Amino acid sequence: MADEPKLTHLSASGEVHMVDVGGKELTDRTATAEALVLMSDQTTETLFGDTLDKGDALAAARLAGIMGAKRTAELIPLCHPISISSVNVEVVKIAGGARIEATVTTNGRTGVEMEAMTAVSVAALTLYDMVKGVEKGVQVGSVRLIHKAGGRSGEWRRP
Repeated sequence: MADEPKLTHLSASGEVHMVDVGGKELTDRTATAEALVLMSDQTTETLFGDTLDKGDALAAARLAGIMGAKRTAELIPLCHPISISSVNVEVVKIAGGARIEATVTTNGRTGVEMEAMTAVSVAALTLYDMVKGVEKGVQVGSVRLIHKAGGRSGEWRRP
């Protein structure tokens, strides 16, 4: 069974551990993730029309996403604390809600996939918090990696 993929956070005996990245080379790495926040057309118009009583929800979501990326190692038990070079969070209007995209970059020994996915997750939850007074049935979902580059595994893009 040598061809089976190995879960890197499990030791040979099956115990959870943090991966040692100390021997890896420093390389430029980037990851982009997305999340969807689904809501009624009326709530979507309120959100993007900047008429929420709570204020600028889009700015709050962008800032929350940046903060989430920076604190990923505090939230995900086996993530390495890393030096992030940049975080870009965008919230765009789509039919039936909003699409959040975050791109995170670093020059380091491990990737930033978890930071990108944490960024969109926290930004999506912030949007929910901002609009829940208008619509309780808003859905947060479809958090997924859409692109990563750098490191030993190279580039990957969601088909």
